[in-house]
Amino acid sequence: MSDFKVVAIVQARMSSTRLPGKVLRKILGKPMLQYVIDRVSHASLIDETIIATTNNPLDNEIIEFCKDIGISCFRGSEDDVLSRYYQTSKKYKANCVVRICSDSPLIDPFIIDKMIRVFMENNGKYDYVSNTLDQTYPLGMNVEVFSQSALECAFLNHTEKYEKEHVTPYIYTHTKLFGIYKEQLENDYSHLRLTVDEEQDFILVKKIIEEMHPVNPVFSMFDIIDLYNSNPSLFLLNSDVVQKRINYQSE
Repeated sequence: MSDFKVVAIVQARMSSTRLPGKVLRKILGKPMLQYVIDRVSHASLIDETIIATTNNPLDNEIIEFCKDIGISCFRGSEDDVLSRYYQTSKKYKANCVVRICSDSPLIDPFIIDKMIRVFMENNGKYDYVSNTLDQTYPLGMNVEVFSQSALECAFLNHTEKYEKEHVTPYIYTHTKLFGIYKEQLENDYSHLRLTVDEEQDFILVKKIIEEMHPVNPVFSMFDIIDLYNSNPSLFLLNSDVVQKRINYQSE
């Protein structure tokens, strides 16, 4: 498998509709995107990490940030995120794509490795592995792992607008075409919002990082769950934020 390349693609843009510029907002002096990159870098099974941003001039700041820290960056369509992922995967010769969102600064590298391992150790049985379907993981711990060939199929055959906007619905709704694996926890923590869509989300994530990062920069999801169990009132900060959902029809 030495020529099998696993590429993490992190989608990032400045023009978020609900919290513009969030990816470069600072926590403990570092942009939020830096935390995503640092935590992804601790996943041992990823060969390369690419920031996939847009052609919007607002995202020049992201390009400059990537240059400053020495990480590769790709620019593509702002609205057609599927195309952006596909073009990035082709340029960087990915065999396996790991999809990470830039609004997940607490993403757990151990979960990333777990998902990649399921994908790689099942001898091609699965085209798509994730913990986002029938969700039990906290929001913000989402990891999707899929073959470049499945991504290409989605790119060439999609017909719906939401399939372009959300990258993977074509894959996981076409269960007759693709092998799908759904990762779940024994206990359901999907009510915990560890993603950043709204100001309240940013405030919570900032507090978690300020509490845990100085002690252990690679703290895990279970460390956060321990914090939740010991201080549940903290997590009320963003408990009223409603998560956007995708409406789709499975085949």
